[in-house]
Amino acid sequence: MGKIAIRINSADIVAVALQNLKAGEKITLEAMDDVAEVSVVLKEDITQGHKFALRDIHKGESIIKYGYPIGEAIEEIGAGSHVHTHNIHTLLSDSGSYSYDEEKAKKAYAAWQADTAKLRENVREVNVYKRKDGRVGSRNEIWIVPLVGCVNKICENLASWANAEFCGGKTEPKTDGGLEGVFTWTHPYGCSQMGGDKETTAKILADLVHHPNAGGVLVVSLGCEENNIPYFKNFLGEVDESRVKFMVTQDFSDEVEQGRKLLRELAAVVSQDKREKAPLSEIVLGMKCGGSDGMSGITANALIGRICDAMTGMGGKVMLTEVPEMFGAEQMLMNRCQDKATFEKTVDLINSFKGYYTRHNQVCYENPSPGNKAGGITTLEDKSLGCVQKGGKAPVTSVLKYGERLTQKGLTLLEGPGNDIVSTTDMTAAGANIILFSTGRGTPLGAPVPTVKIATNHPLAEKKSGWIDFDAARLLDEKSDDVRNSLLEFICDVVSGRKQTKNERNGYREIAIFKDGVTL
Repeated sequence: MGKIAIRINSADIVAVALQNLKAGEKITLEAMDDVAEVSVVLKEDITQGHKFALRDIHKGESIIKYGYPIGEAIEEIGAGSHVHTHNIHTLLSDSGSYSYDEEKAKKAYAAWQADTAKLRENVREVNVYKRKDGRVGSRNEIWIVPLVGCVNKICENLASWANAEFCGGKTEPKTDGGLEGVFTWTHPYGCSQMGGDKETTAKILADLVHHPNAGGVLVVSLGCEENNIPYFKNFLGEVDESRVKFMVTQDFSDEVEQGRKLLRELAAVVSQDKREKAPLSEIVLGMKCGGSDGMSGITANALIGRICDAMTGMGGKVMLTEVPEMFGAEQMLMNRCQDKATFEKTVDLINSFKGYYTRHNQVCYENPSPGNKAGGITTLEDKSLGCVQKGGKAPVTSVLKYGERLTQKGLTLLEGPGNDIVSTTDMTAAGANIILFSTGRGTPLGAPVPTVKIATNHPLAEKKSGWIDFDAARLLDEKSDDVRNSLLEFICDVVSGRKQTKNERNGYREIAIFKDGVTL
């Protein structure tokens, strides 16, 4: 039957149920490090993913999980009792102080180096599209980018026509090469924006134009919007004119026919692109969690952390965002910053996002969601400590602002909110070719790039097989290296065009752009 409960860290004073448990059951947890075996009789039913006390916990005492505090007891909690929102509260505040320990950083780097040594000896090969700027694409698509929401429907109609015309109505990857689909990334912005939002919109859309998964791009303007083509080109920079076309719809009596003409030109070029061999380390990986539960940090996020270590160990580029879901776990990441400068950028990343909440008169710990709580997550610290498991043991090598593109090898922290659509768009804009997305409650959401949905538990993987690509609960039954290697193989298949993710198959691909200012 395997484990029925787990103590994640030897310092923990709570354990997590790995399946539904009944009151009166005696739960025995094996010894860890220098901590002896412990047994406890449950005083109440404990749902999978939820916590129970391993000993009596006093009012005012910190609740330790993952080896860190996730909150404070607001009443006496007996051994074997359910530990959740009814008897603990957050310890977070709108401010915090942080320190950099160079010795801890060195030890963390040494541990990561040792764990990834074998992976560096045998880096997997993938078949990808090599672009002129040196980056690689996992897909070869035409992207239609509207500069303003007013032309969204025109873009959607053009994409629908182009897929029927050039792809026979099928949008799917190919193992050899050629045009794999035409997609548009609609949004409501590009005009009537203030407070820096217009610049933010232009930056994200420019990033999408330059994305290596787009073999060709049609940029569509209304003509009178603030984010018009001359303005947009300030953010776009140089482009290959054979692969990036522009259309101002107000300039043509029949904008649909003009759009089709430009798409035919793009399709003629993109259809010639072929896949070539490259090391897996050339792929840019994004990491995300949504609809999380109490199993997330134990299975799916922990598994993604193993992938992060593997990819960075091979010399690859990996990014972690959702800054609010680092609150309460930020010191864990700071302890792995490669140097003092990166640490200071990480501190600024955290404090700047807390400042964003303060400017809008909101508290920084208004999280987790109702679904998170139903799945066993109690406080934001609880959620954050599970969330950052996706970063594995990899050293933090760089910090990026929202809208910047990733260039640095290693683990990068990317500025962005926890919101699923905004953060997946953020990682796509930064250059992610593929995103690993863990979920415990289930979500159909997909980014413009292949989005691998990884279930935290068996029931979800079985119930929502139309959404889920990989069942990380296998970690509870199989060797962790075997499960990691299985997911690595799946990633290779996806980026090489041999497999299609469920979000691609379902057509669930969309964007959302971060908004901070006033709409006119």
